[in-house]
Amino acid sequence: MSRITTDLPDDPAALRRFASGLQHDLVVLEATVQAQTLLVEKLKHQLALLRRARFGRSSEKLDAQVEQLELLIGDIEESAAEAQARMARSAAPVLVAVERKPSVRMPLPSHLPTETIMHEAPCVCPNCGGTAFGRIGADEREVLEYVPARFRRILHIRPKMTCRACETILQAPMPSLPIEKGRPGPGLLAHVVVSKFCDHLPLYRQSEIYGREGVTIDRSVMAGWMGHVAALLAPLAERIGRHVRAGPAIHADDTTVPVLDPGRGKTKTGRLWVAVRDERGFGSMAPRAAVYLYSPDRTAQHAHALLKGCRGHLHADGYTGFGKLYEPDPLTGAPASLIEVACWSHARRKIYDVHVTTASPAAERALALIGDLFAVETIIRGRPPAERQRARAERSTPILDTLKVHLEATLTRISGKSPFAKAIRYATSRWPALTRFVGDGSLEPSNNAAERAIRPLTLGRKNYLFAGSDEGGRRAATFYTLISTARLNGVDPQAWLTDVIGRIADHPMSRLDDLLPWTWTASRPPQAQAA
Repeated sequence: MSRITTDLPDDPAALRRFASGLQHDLVVLEATVQAQTLLVEKLKHQLALLRRARFGRSSEKLDAQVEQLELLIGDIEESAAEAQARMARSAAPVLVAVERKPSVRMPLPSHLPTETIMHEAPCVCPNCGGTAFGRIGADEREVLEYVPARFRRILHIRPKMTCRACETILQAPMPSLPIEKGRPGPGLLAHVVVSKFCDHLPLYRQSEIYGREGVTIDRSVMAGWMGHVAALLAPLAERIGRHVRAGPAIHADDTTVPVLDPGRGKTKTGRLWVAVRDERGFGSMAPRAAVYLYSPDRTAQHAHALLKGCRGHLHADGYTGFGKLYEPDPLTGAPASLIEVACWSHARRKIYDVHVTTASPAAERALALIGDLFAVETIIRGRPPAERQRARAERSTPILDTLKVHLEATLTRISGKSPFAKAIRYATSRWPALTRFVGDGSLEPSNNAAERAIRPLTLGRKNYLFAGSDEGGRRAATFYTLISTARLNGVDPQAWLTDVIGRIADHPMSRLDDLLPWTWTASRPPQAQAA
């Protein structure tokens, strides 16, 4: 039985023993909380190190370690909160006070709807029995509450009217619906899309959630909805793709996705490609956007389809399928459509893997020099291209010269077949592409923009297990294009898609740009964007 709920003894000696026991319990709890706080800080430090080690796309093993640490930290923090709550419930004023850090609370968002509950004071004074009161002020306390999402049944009624003079029948037209003769409204369709491709909830899980709310929607029904919505929004996704490909510097990457292969009774490996336009690094105001493309394999033709029409620079890894894009046209002699900009995060990752395995001082030195390169980028991020180019010429060029000398000297001292030698050759063989960013302030030293756009797909891949078909992969690419672009522009995908799905069927194609996330943001009040 807890001491807190035990009746207090009447005997003074027993009361002193009881208080002494409470004091001992609190000292133990305080020590436990302090120990757990230290452990949480240590684990958070380890978690930060793991996250920094990833730089770009992380391995499955590293992701698992991060997830386990986050779960462990959460569990320990819950235990510490429980211990503090038990201490707070202990009515022992003689005990040692627990030292706590001052709480700094962020203000609640101003756009949230506010419900005011008035707690009136008693009508009769408990001290004198008087009933005449004067107000001297009021205390206010904000509480953040959650009201579960609710379904609504919307009934459209269109009265039929007849003209008594000429017997003409008049009736208001039925508002167009996203799915002709269908029941789902724009908000429900947007919610299903966002739940699957933003929150990574497969349709069958959504069906189970809706069932708990008393609404039966079969998974196959929602699948039909997704097909209709994908066709409805495809022109908007294509418009985003044109915007991305018009950029002077593109980031591109790809990842695997398992796809059902009914003929063989197993899954095959498809690919999801992404091209990203993100010019924040040199202060450009061009909207950020990402376009995705599905393909059943990784042949070069799909990489070329992703980047068709692009001119300028391409940030990418060492995938050989991009190689033809960097070469002049052998038939016409036209110059290459793209100039390669290699990724220092990829080069670093290979050296980092060697350092983790062997603790090589030479690898550690190389990692430190690469870290210095990224430190320069942190300082100049967001500045104009000319200023970035000058800073790189002054600071980054000497670092790169030192790094190249170090790598070449190291290569002569180690086995040519070792993983470290392979990592060094990966960097030195791409040296012109790896150092191209120094001479152009509009370029980046890494392809992290594309890798960030790929990362959400890995979580979705774990939850979906596989795509149902190649067509399903193509629909996924459409939805990822829309949702990722909305998020890149700070737009709530749910609010944006709800509005767009409700309007796009009647929207003139000549004004399709009005529905793009960055244009929609400028034309909507903040409360509508965050709804």
